[in-house]
Amino acid sequence: MKVIREWKTMLIPYEQAVEELKVKFKAIRNQYRELSEYSPIEFVTGRVKKISSIIEKAERSNIALDRIEEEMEDIAGLRVMCQFIDDIYRVVDLIHERSGKDFEVLYEKDYIKSPKESGYKSYHIIVQYPVHTALGTKKILCEFQIRTLAMNFWAIIEHSLSYKYKSQIPDNIRERLRNSAIAATQLDEEMTAISKEVINAQLLFEEKSNTIRDITTHIQILFSQGFEREAIDFEKRFENIKDDDNMLELEILLADIKKALPRYNLFEKGALK
Repeated sequence: MKVIREWKTMLIPYEQAVEELKVKFKAIRNQYRELSEYSPIEFVTGRVKKISSIIEKAERSNIALDRIEEEMEDIAGLRVMCQFIDDIYRVVDLIHERSGKDFEVLYEKDYIKSPKESGYKSYHIIVQYPVHTALGTKKILCEFQIRTLAMNFWAIIEHSLSYKYKSQIPDNIRERLRNSAIAATQLDEEMTAISKEVINAQLLFEEKSNTIRDITTHIQILFSQGFEREAIDFEKRFENIKDDDNMLELEILLADIKKALPRYNLFEKGALK
């Protein structure tokens, strides 16, 4: 019981690091989207290795238990998912830009340009992240894995099979996995080839979504300030155009609603957005 408690205590800063880094990179993604710009980050997940997995890897890699924190680089792990291969390298650049501010990049492994024999593809970056705890600052190692959705799907399947067969995957299944990795790469390359069309469509969708959100929010403000007749009129205009793809009409409507709001200077000051 005491040993388990000691392990859990050791892992607390790692759990804190994962949560903090998830918040930082989700914020980057949300900032892109709020500005109606394309985000190279599709979504972010994170995890801290289970105690049993840490011990198992330490034994497999001949890492002494008292050297785990210095030598095991993936106790804390962040996975950044991207839509296209080019996005991966944009995220890599974002991480490098933050090096020296949020954390220090120690080294990286490009398994996209140089895949593993199994077919595994991903971009790994090892960083040293300072965690501020009640007992002071502790620098821990954390691994970023940056990959496309197709790469991630393949990696999840491969990991599950490896776990089932205790890393001794039968040759016929291993060969089919390699073929699947080739198919995933072809899919990624095809999607990257048409990425401009996909991105433009997504940006138009984001812009329309943001505009519709602003229209509904401002109509509610009119209702809340007692301007029900004006709010109902704008609501009717909105109902007539919201199912169309006419962005110009939506933008004109939003501008008219803003002008109708009392104390319009509040928008200038950023009180209402």
